[in-house]
Amino acid sequence: MSENLEQSFVAQLQANQNIIHKICRLYTAGEDAHKDLFQEITIQLWKAYPKFRGDSKFSTWTYRVALNTAITLYRKTKRTISTVDYESHQHFVKDVDYNYEEEEQIKLMYKAVYQLNDIEKALVFMYLEDKDYQEIAITLGISEVNARVKMNRIKGKLKKILNP
Repeated sequence: MSENLEQSFVAQLQANQNIIHKICRLYTAGEDAHKDLFQEITIQLWKAYPKFRGDSKFSTWTYRVALNTAITLYRKTKRTISTVDYESHQHFVKDVDYNYEEEEQIKLMYKAVYQLNDIEKALVFMYLEDKDYQEIAITLGISEVNARVKMNRIKGKLKKILNP
């Protein structure tokens, strides 16, 4: 692959790595699992990057690849994923410390969101990221109306979980 492609990918990844960290936090429980999922998402993004056409924003594409990777990996009971040696590619992205000590309300919200199914988690995540329903629909591959209906149902579900 060309050096120019690599530089472009690294710049885009650095600008959007918080998206990946948030998805990792949503789908994992622990620092090691978080790091493993972050690495796997990064690898999947790198593999798919040459095919990225720019039809959507890089962040939207990142959401889609990251969410699909997280959902696919964590639905399987056994992880048999072929990986690339991380050490040889570590220079790609500067590691940014991710703060695991969040405020108590955020922890309660994550605890409630963990009880949702995978698609509901993805929808809530994107909603909390202030994505509009059109972008949510495109990313998740559902209609905009379906995204709105699902979100309203999820809000009710979360209210019941948080206020039993």
